[in-house]
Amino acid sequence: MDGPRKHQVSLRGASAKEITRDALLERVSQERELRNYTRRATAAALFIQRVWRRYYAMKIEASKFQEEWEMMFDPHDLSITKSWISSSFLRPFLFFVTCLSTRCQKIRTRDVQCVRTCFRILLESMNSTDPAKSFCSLAIGTQDERRIWIYQSRKLISLCLFILGACDDSHQDIVSLASQAMRLAVVLTDVKGWKCIADDDLNDADIAITDLVDFMGSEKSGLYLHVRRYFEKLDASFSLIESPSTTEDQLLITASALTLALRPIHRANTNDPSDLAGHNAAELYCVFVLTIPWLAQRLPAPLLPALQHKSILSICFRTLMILKEKILKEISEVDQAKFNSQYSTMPQVGWLLANVLCFSTVTGNYGIPGNFTQDLDYDSYVQVVIILSENLLTWLDDSGWVKKESQQFQVQSESSGEPVDSQSLKVSYIDFYKPVYQQWHLVKLLALVKGGFGCGVGNPLSNNLDSLRKCDLLDVAYYYSYMIRIFSLLNPVVGCLPVLNVLSFTPGFLANLWEALERLMFPGKNHLNGDNYLSPNRDYGNKNDGVGERKQKQLPKDGANKWSAVLHKIRGKADIDNKGSIEGQPKHKQVDEDSSDVWDIEPMRHGPESLSKDISCLLHLFCASYSHLLLVLDDIEFYEKQVPFTLEQQRRIASMLNTLVYNALSHKISQQKRLLMEAAIRCLHLLYERDCRHQFCPPALWLSPARKSRPPIELAARTHEVLSATVKLDDALTPPSMGSVITATPHVFPFEERVQMFREFISMDKASRRMAGEVLGPGSRSVDIVIRRGHVVDDGFQQLNSLGSRLKSSIHVSFVSESGLPEAGLDYGGLSKEFLTDISKAAFAPEYGLFSQTSTSDRLLIPNTAARFLDNGIPRIEFLGRVVGKALYEGILLDYSFSHVFVQKLLGRYSFLDELSTLDPELYRNLMYVKHYDGDVKELCLDFTVTEESIGKRHIIELKPGGKDVYVTNENKLQYVHAMADYKLNRQILPLSNAFYRGLTDLIAPSWMKLFNASEFNQLLSGGKHDIDVDDLRSNTRYTGGYTEGSRTVKIFWEVIREFEPNERCMLLKFVTSCSRAPLLGFKYLQPTFTIHKVACDVPLWATFGGQDVDRLPSASTCYNTLKLPTYRRSSTMRAKLLYAINSNAGFELS
Repeated sequence: MDGPRKHQVSLRGASAKEITRDALLERVSQERELRNYTRRATAAALFIQRVWRRYYAMKIEASKFQEEWEMMFDPHDLSITKSWISSSFLRPFLFFVTCLSTRCQKIRTRDVQCVRTCFRILLESMNSTDPAKSFCSLAIGTQDERRIWIYQSRKLISLCLFILGACDDSHQDIVSLASQAMRLAVVLTDVKGWKCIADDDLNDADIAITDLVDFMGSEKSGLYLHVRRYFEKLDASFSLIESPSTTEDQLLITASALTLALRPIHRANTNDPSDLAGHNAAELYCVFVLTIPWLAQRLPAPLLPALQHKSILSICFRTLMILKEKILKEISEVDQAKFNSQYSTMPQVGWLLANVLCFSTVTGNYGIPGNFTQDLDYDSYVQVVIILSENLLTWLDDSGWVKKESQQFQVQSESSGEPVDSQSLKVSYIDFYKPVYQQWHLVKLLALVKGGFGCGVGNPLSNNLDSLRKCDLLDVAYYYSYMIRIFSLLNPVVGCLPVLNVLSFTPGFLANLWEALERLMFPGKNHLNGDNYLSPNRDYGNKNDGVGERKQKQLPKDGANKWSAVLHKIRGKADIDNKGSIEGQPKHKQVDEDSSDVWDIEPMRHGPESLSKDISCLLHLFCASYSHLLLVLDDIEFYEKQVPFTLEQQRRIASMLNTLVYNALSHKISQQKRLLMEAAIRCLHLLYERDCRHQFCPPALWLSPARKSRPPIELAARTHEVLSATVKLDDALTPPSMGSVITATPHVFPFEERVQMFREFISMDKASRRMAGEVLGPGSRSVDIVIRRGHVVDDGFQQLNSLGSRLKSSIHVSFVSESGLPEAGLDYGGLSKEFLTDISKAAFAPEYGLFSQTSTSDRLLIPNTAARFLDNGIPRIEFLGRVVGKALYEGILLDYSFSHVFVQKLLGRYSFLDELSTLDPELYRNLMYVKHYDGDVKELCLDFTVTEESIGKRHIIELKPGGKDVYVTNENKLQYVHAMADYKLNRQILPLSNAFYRGLTDLIAPSWMKLFNASEFNQLLSGGKHDIDVDDLRSNTRYTGGYTEGSRTVKIFWEVIREFEPNERCMLLKFVTSCSRAPLLGFKYLQPTFTIHKVACDVPLWATFGGQDVDRLPSASTCYNTLKLPTYRRSSTMRAKLLYAINSNAGFELS
């Protein structure tokens, strides 16, 4: 056994359990850091003690100097000389005032009297004509005297500005002192106030004042910081006229402060790059003064022209353009809470932009239109507004302004308290932008673009600056494109509507935009209009990167010939005249692939990401403005007068937007291009809807972009449904995909494919319900109802209205005859079809009161406005929506069509003036008469009311608040026309259409319906063309009762059907199926299958030889789509019997 181990001793004198090398190094390092920290702490403590001792000693000495200085004055006259003022008077004064007040950023009560005495003596000295007594004579003395004068004058200026910043209306003694300080500062910096200066010394005096003014304009003086502090203390309604309580001192202080702020800028020469003082003064003025909220409202009205003078605005504009990165960075670094915590919601650059707009324009009053400030540098003005607007929008995007405001709006709407302050702030802030949406503003900018006016030749600021150039149409486009975005974000009431109004209705503006777009996209194209609104020397590539430039270089050389090919296509193959007088819907033949290519515009095939920033801006402004104009453009203007574009140009616009939108939605869209795409989609939809109602484009135009890249129907439908299920509808950041293509541009798919897609949606919905455990066939999950033959609508409403979406399940119908006895038979789908057919036939009949027919020749259905006053009128219309939804869901055709206006409501679309012609042509003609009336509309004695009759009573509806007292005049006749159209098209039927929509969407998803336009929706509901494809019907017919396809009677039947007129074939189809139209995708989709059942009728052989035939009439079972056909032997007999049966308006009763 080993004994206990002995304690080991290191020969180095340490224990054997030594610390490791790394730990030792770590400990040494920590000890070294501790020693360093101790040394630094000791040094810092010594430094603090030295600073404190110095401060304390200087404070004591300053107090002694102040006591001696105060004792220097006695009732006897002082012998005032310039040397005494400089050495014995100012020197100790500046020392103790700086130590005791200025450094503490607070004026002591004791110091107020000292400062007042000093300023009084200095003013008396400068007013003296004796050079020996005037303090200002030092400025033209010896070199030492000049140096001392400059130093002491700078100190005095800094003191005066400090007093200005500390001025507060609540302390009258400070106000009086500030008034005296401003008088001193103004006289000290103006050679005209120096009474002792002779004419020979003016040059030297001017040099001294220039040096002093340069100092005042530098950051060291704190001029603009203190001016800002003073201005922000003024009330926003501060005005010489509106504030009679304003004292003379306050007016003097404000005017003097503004004079001092502008003096360094007046002396600046920003045309000379070496004049750093001028640039610095203008830079500080922009950063600290022009960013003051409500600056113009705080100042007396007589002072505003000084801020609007061209010598001030031009220099500020040029400085902003030359030093924009530096100035914008300084503005972003300004601590808002330090200056204007009350207005911290709006960024500093926002107030700078608002003040630039305010000072650059003169608002019109008493009927006098507004105007730009006199001699304004218009080119620089446009460039500055573009720079500031872009920066403001960037700030709004980066700060999450949109999300914050939407959340704030939700909180405000849910609460019953006071409205949120930021809303009122935005309303008042947006008032600064009023000149932007005045027509005179746009007209003068367009005149500038044309070269009508601008910077004059004699303007010295327009030379020697390579970075500055003349304004062109693209600059105006940027200007208003940014304004549209700003109004959309900051105008909580009407958004960008005021800006769009002036853009849309200014003659020639849209035409100029479109011409500029064509010139940029197709550089080699010859344009008819010779006016060139784009600068020939300008680079139109992307300002941020070279993507746009590279893409433009990749355009094909034959791009200039695209539009000529398009025009050839239109004139040669489309049955559309240039005047737009199109009768009905022309039938276009299938267009081959090569001819479809002319509508697929090459520059747009890569989507918006391939477009340069310049083209994107022009396109965004064009789409936003033109879509607004399309809302109020009537058919006479669009098709007959063809303003603002000819139909040829309309087709170019439609093809360009169609290609762009499809390719954009097929790929990823960046956040920067989303506004462009929203405007493009809106404009495209309006053009497409107008074409659907009154065709001006060939069908190949709408189909062209997706002709080669359309996905299979099943894939597109499943992709759309997956996205709809996983993505929220209000998520603006959702990446676009093929699902978006189906929703936004379904017209790129042929109508037949969209019908297949619709049926695929329903099949997928049925499959998902089947997986959820619901049974589609008759059984425990089906709905059993009992319907009396004479009360189909009432019984159906009572038993089915409360089911909602459960109506997707199978309906098991049992009919009760007129005598009250149950009818025999089981419902395997036929009775359900009969029930839906019968209930729609009864409920949609005008005499039932829920629906009426339009006054047009096609007699389409629209909700009856009197239905609101019927018992359960609104719930019954909602129930009819479910009936129509059930028919669409099961593929059952109903032989009815709805009005275009009503279907627009079901598709979630707003109806506009031009659609009134499809509802009430007479009213539309009358409104067009009023709109284009050449005389005085007052002669027509109209007011803003409409008279409505319902259930024997007349109701007067006001089209606007107080409309019965507002007469229609030439000034408001457009408002009256659109108000009347809005009432008839939207407001009048809105409660009824909403009820029908609620019922319809219980079974049919809204996204499914949006695959179709109004006329296509009617086709989906009631079937296809007004004729029958006999071969298709024959290949999808089932034979029962002994008939086969080779039976003699069957062969005779098909021969007779082929000889029928189209309307007779439709009547036969209605006789058998209760609907006169064929299924859209053919008779393959008719449910139940078209069936011919044999009815055996024996005729004696001798009778057959004698010419006799079967005498029995054919009959039909519409619930099973079955024709019960007797065994006719002659075609003449069959023809006669069939025509008799289908014209007898009977079916089952003929059995």
